[in-house]
Amino acid sequence: MNRDHWQDLSRELDRWSEGRRRLRLWLRDDDAVAPGAALDRLGELAERFGAPVLLAVIPMLAEPTLAHSLHTMPLLRPCQHGVWHRNHAAAGAKKSEFGPDRDAQAVDAEIALGSRRLAELLGPAVLPVFVPPWNRIDLAHAARLPALGFTGLSCFRGYRLGPLGGPSLLNTHIDVMDWHGGRIGRAPADLLAEIVARLAAERETGTRNADLGLLLHHRDHDETVWHFLAEFLNVAAHPAVNLVDPELLLVPPAPSRSQP
Repeated sequence: MNRDHWQDLSRELDRWSEGRRRLRLWLRDDDAVAPGAALDRLGELAERFGAPVLLAVIPMLAEPTLAHSLHTMPLLRPCQHGVWHRNHAAAGAKKSEFGPDRDAQAVDAEIALGSRRLAELLGPAVLPVFVPPWNRIDLAHAARLPALGFTGLSCFRGYRLGPLGGPSLLNTHIDVMDWHGGRIGRAPADLLAEIVARLAAERETGTRNADLGLLLHHRDHDETVWHFLAEFLNVAAHPAVNLVDPELLLVPPAPSRSQP
């Protein structure tokens, strides 16, 4: 592909450095259920670039052999991805496992069932982050997640908690897949243009620090995606970028000490 788009990203990151701004880059990967070549490739990518990945595991579909694989790939940080990854939305509505029409007690019992299954399978490695399938969860259901043991909720850009609150939000911002164009990797030029535009907008508002969450789906990646990720993480080894462990995004910043 044309290198101009990669140069645009490098120049934008240089502007962040010049303004002493910092970008916290983190990765989330959805739909993990079993070992395989794609999961191995994701783990190798994480190790090569020192890039922890929040790995959203579907509890009731996860195979026991997944535990051994993740033990050998410590940078893949598992968390709960729904329960069965089933669509309960009415015909014609956007897909959702935890929509507003579902009974609260039934939803809570189902999520708790999934949590127990993941704990039995993966033990203490599971992070207390809930990732709803299709990035959708009703606001009332989201508000009860802390009572179910979750300190984080990860959806997609634009999702906001309702008046009843909920866990800390760890929304992703950029999806590498083109789901409507045939479940293929998005063109790198389009991805880079979107990323650069987002970073420029953050910079122009005077933001000193910002987060950028990249959304992956290892089971669906084609070579376009894998090549983009390797190149992107290579360029992201920039002084303006911190590759962040998703677990650290759950920790609130320490209060600043007042000067004597």
